[in-house]
Amino acid sequence: MERLKPMQRNATAGAEASDRYRPELIPDDEPRYLRRQKPVEIRRKKLGGRGWTFYRRILVFTATGAAVSAAAFYGTQFLLYSPSMLLLKPEQIELAGNHVVTREAVLKPFYEDRNRSVLRIPLDARRNQLEQIPWVESATVHRILPNRIHIELSERTPIAFARNGNELGLIDGHGVILDRPRDADFQFPVVTGVSDDMSREQREKRMRLYKEFLKDIELVRGGSSQNVSEVDLSVPRDLRVVMAGLASPTDPQAVTVHFGSSDFSGKFKMLVDNFAQWQAHTGRVQSIDLQYTRQVVVNPDTSAGTVAARAR
Repeated sequence: MERLKPMQRNATAGAEASDRYRPELIPDDEPRYLRRQKPVEIRRKKLGGRGWTFYRRILVFTATGAAVSAAAFYGTQFLLYSPSMLLLKPEQIELAGNHVVTREAVLKPFYEDRNRSVLRIPLDARRNQLEQIPWVESATVHRILPNRIHIELSERTPIAFARNGNELGLIDGHGVILDRPRDADFQFPVVTGVSDDMSREQREKRMRLYKEFLKDIELVRGGSSQNVSEVDLSVPRDLRVVMAGLASPTDPQAVTVHFGSSDFSGKFKMLVDNFAQWQAHTGRVQSIDLQYTRQVVVNPDTSAGTVAARAR
């Protein structure tokens, strides 16, 4: 059998393909190309792609917000200017915690708030004004609706009399000098060396030294602070104290003692343990100096009355 050459095979295949796709060989009932039987309907969204439900919600929210804003505005106007919210009488101000500070002194900063709504009263400013009163250590001020103000005071606690020239006032632990109330009865030592012309920080520092001294001597012997009559704070490095009760708690003899500025408890213990012996050796004692380490200086009383008593 004779084999066809490659070129002949290609020609034969091409002829067969041509016969296979001739128009007259394609059945009439088969479409020559595919086409859509019905065009696709394209729906366009109206109003920017959002439905009426969305815009109805926006409208409702807007109307609600406007109503709330209007209610808040008119409600605020009512609260600020309603007669039922006005501060009209001093009786509308409640006061607690005052024992020395008078009610008149507390009401004075509120005079300018008359006929004003309690919501318009500047509470922080009034609190600061109240704390400028010397006897007031702290104050709280708050509103009680509809038309009242409540004030709570914390007054200062004096711990000594303060001698300032010929005047005798009171002083607290922070160095604040206070006027003496007329009807109050205080039993304190007198401190010197603190005055109005000193800074508040200086006075407070010296009063801390005073408090430390009283606390330390109480630890050594209870009730000893009651025998202190005067404390000189003029020289902070040398606390000078006039006190009695050294020979015994009931001994009325007053002695000036230099305690220095530290170790008050140790020095006071040495003083009460040895005072009777020192007095037996030197006679009536006028002053004792304990400010030096390992050294005690005892000064006898050289007044004329004491010398005459010795001679007899």
